[in-house]
Amino acid sequence: MSKHRYHSIECKQVDWSMLAQRVGGERVVLAIDVAKHDFVATLQVRAGEILARIKWPHPQETRLLLAGVAQLQAAARVEAVMESSGTYGDALRGQLQALGVAVYRVSAKRVHDAAEVFDGVPSLHDAKAAEIIGELHLQGRTQPWVQADARRRGLTAQLRQLRQCKARYQGDLNRLEALLSRHWPESLVILDLDSVTLHHLLASYGGPARIQAHAAAARTLMEQVGRPGLREETLAALLDSTATTLGQPTVVEEDALLRWQAKGLIETHRELRAIERTIEQAVQADAALTPMAEVVGRVTSAVLVASQGSPLDYPDARSYCKALGLNLKEHSSGTHRGRLAITKRGPSLARFYLYFAALRLIAHDPVVARWFQAKTARPGAIKGKQVVELMRKLAKGLWHQAHGRRFSTDKLFNLSAVAGA
Repeated sequence: MSKHRYHSIECKQVDWSMLAQRVGGERVVLAIDVAKHDFVATLQVRAGEILARIKWPHPQETRLLLAGVAQLQAAARVEAVMESSGTYGDALRGQLQALGVAVYRVSAKRVHDAAEVFDGVPSLHDAKAAEIIGELHLQGRTQPWVQADARRRGLTAQLRQLRQCKARYQGDLNRLEALLSRHWPESLVILDLDSVTLHHLLASYGGPARIQAHAAAARTLMEQVGRPGLREETLAALLDSTATTLGQPTVVEEDALLRWQAKGLIETHRELRAIERTIEQAVQADAALTPMAEVVGRVTSAVLVASQGSPLDYPDARSYCKALGLNLKEHSSGTHRGRLAITKRGPSLARFYLYFAALRLIAHDPVVARWFQAKTARPGAIKGKQVVELMRKLAKGLWHQAHGRRFSTDKLFNLSAVAGA
């Protein structure tokens, strides 16, 4: 078999007028392999027939490509298709849509899996990926790329801010834990690492020796910050431990580091709460999100809409569940029957928040708690799998609620059947 060659030409060398004459009145597929800088695209009108392979540096020569596409658009019906991963192609996608070009998206996993089937070689490079993308589109394996509305884009921006702030907060917590393990390990046993009282105490004084030297003022500070949840015995144990700690004594610079680390945590925590309040207010003002928020919480409902769109955008509950990556898959062959597992396709953030929404229901809803207890009481039951099952039921329930049905947890289960099984 002859070697399949993927020769590409520079965008500035393409004769767009000639191409427009060749494709007059036909459907033209512009398949784009997106990269950080070096883009590659193929032009074709039918499967296996490549009109041109084009490469160009983005954004330096992207306007040249857009001008050429505009010439093609005047003579034919141009459809663009690209992978739905990352943000490097978003600017080009927006410009193509502004030209009136229909833009489609294809799964990056589908492109990867098709590499060996396409030409018998498992390797994947830019020009080959672009050709595979075009072939998948011609086979009808792509979906229209619909621009998110302002509300969804706004929620997405707020949630990205929330995630980054949470990551920074967790990173600072980890660094503080390392310092306290060295200088004051007892504090980690007496108070939680994310205790606001502990953070303010460290921000004011630093290491345990300085806290001991200012014991009266430190007690007053903890009483003010920790009221009314800080018990007297906890306060006394924390202050006593400053005199008996096994930790390495701090030098002046280490005290300053502890104060700086704790102050950073306090500021990040304030910023985190401000972002959460902003999201909660946005949910309260949105009639579509309010019903979901009553079931899974305000932040979770905002995450679901920002990442997946409204449940109203899906034709049935199963398709919404599938979009969340909660549909089931199996690997079976012959007499072997593989275990069922969820596909985990789509944004993991939505499943992350839905997971904790399910845990809250297990902890606080009597109906869900009875179901969970009955399911996990069975021999060989795995609690984690039952939580995932609840997530699937919850996702389907949210779809039905969005379509006008009243949400009730007793509609999610047949408790009599579960108890009798």
